[in-house]
Amino acid sequence: MKALSIFSGCGGLDIGVEAAGFENVANIEFDKYAVQTLERWREVNNGNNKIFGTDIRKIDPKIFKTEKITLLHGGPPCQTFSLIGKRDSLDDPRGQLLFEVARFAGILKPKAIFIENVKGLLSAPDENGKHGGAFELFIKELTKLNYVPKWTVINTADYGIPQKRERVFIVATYGKNGFMFPAPTHSEKQNDTSLFPLHPYENSWKYISNLPSPTAKGEAEVFPNHIDVTPERDAERISYVPEGSYLSCQENAPASILMNLTKKDTTKYRRLCKSEPSLTLRGGEIFYHPTENRYLTPREYMRLHTFPDSLILQGPIRRRSGSVKNLDQHRQVANAVPPKLAEIIAKEILKVI
Repeated sequence: MKALSIFSGCGGLDIGVEAAGFENVANIEFDKYAVQTLERWREVNNGNNKIFGTDIRKIDPKIFKTEKITLLHGGPPCQTFSLIGKRDSLDDPRGQLLFEVARFAGILKPKAIFIENVKGLLSAPDENGKHGGAFELFIKELTKLNYVPKWTVINTADYGIPQKRERVFIVATYGKNGFMFPAPTHSEKQNDTSLFPLHPYENSWKYISNLPSPTAKGEAEVFPNHIDVTPERDAERISYVPEGSYLSCQENAPASILMNLTKKDTTKYRRLCKSEPSLTLRGGEIFYHPTENRYLTPREYMRLHTFPDSLILQGPIRRRSGSVKNLDQHRQVANAVPPKLAEIIAKEILKVI
């Protein structure tokens, strides 16, 4: 069955959807570095998918009608709906891009739509300030097109991904009401008396401990995307933090190390815990290695996101004190859907369609 990927990013949904049995015929993605990553992935896999590196609003969905698209999937820009920072919702053009999903679905009429976004989408206001109004409008648009939408907030760790990450997933099936989100397979709390006991959460160490030592930026890569860009000063500051903790609560650290951090800065200068899943990977605050005084590398990010090692990220790796206009490698991963979870949900979609 053929699938069309919109707002593709670096391909998290794509990899999962293809692993479930779909064939992605095309990608639409605006960011130039994410496009380069998709092109490299296509090259490695000898793919035939077309990649459109342009604004989705400039594309006429009719060009895909001959492909007979079965699944439309993607992750529209989520910053405007996020609970972190300003929530401009539909007042921000990025928020309006969510409705491009309905525009494409109205013309292509796929049997199913598969969308991921931040959970803040559920409460984001509409243009009149109504709480949850943006999401309500989107669901109404899908319903008008004869889709039956279902949605839920999923913690990725509940499905065997070594990362605690809550996102809203929306699956809409055309003209039928048969889709059910898969039941969790893992749990933080174990219940030995349960008839069907769940597996314990996956820990981060299992996924990153067998990587070789990373190379410094500018040196020849030993392992793709496994590059350490930690400034010397940041390495010194994180040396005061024990495994699983963060700098602002370290009372033994001198003022010159704590600087302007406050007790609320729980994600800054934070180490992962070897025996637990990672916290939600983010593009702004990169977590530190559990035992070494350095940031996680992009490859370690990818491992914690269940990306295959055969995916090679393209584009710059931002030093945490610097800036990059487009998506750097850490942000490409942080914005993606974990492929393993995408595969699990896509398999459930296949059962219905």
